[in-house]
Amino acid sequence: MSNPSPPAVGTIGWLDLTIPDAEAGREFYAAVCGWTAAPIDMGGYNDYTMTAPGGQVVAGVCHARGPNADLPPQWLPYVTVSDVAASVAAAAARGGRVLRPVQSLGSWGQLAVIQDPAGATLALIQPPDAPA
Repeated sequence: MSNPSPPAVGTIGWLDLTIPDAEAGREFYAAVCGWTAAPIDMGGYNDYTMTAPGGQVVAGVCHARGPNADLPPQWLPYVTVSDVAASVAAAAARGGRVLRPVQSLGSWGQLAVIQDPAGATLALIQPPDAPA
């Protein structure tokens, strides 16, 4: 089985919810949206991928611990970019803050988390073979 193609540059390719109690969030969105959950082992606890009734995986529900310990409770969209370092530099040059500098996700590419001048948070993800 091959990995699906990465989302197009400039589009939202993923959405994570980071909250203190992922189990409670998982149950809430299951009841409200009809989503089902699959656990993702985070080394001592589980985060969850959420699947819509038609079978499409639509989001993650994550504990605010481990790699997400520094994130406030929020939905965090992931926008695909062709050069995450350049996007982070552009954000900083325009008054944004870098909350998580560029880091490797291994076979998934690179990730950074920024905050715009108004305080809204966004993840930037560069797939390993992102189109220019």
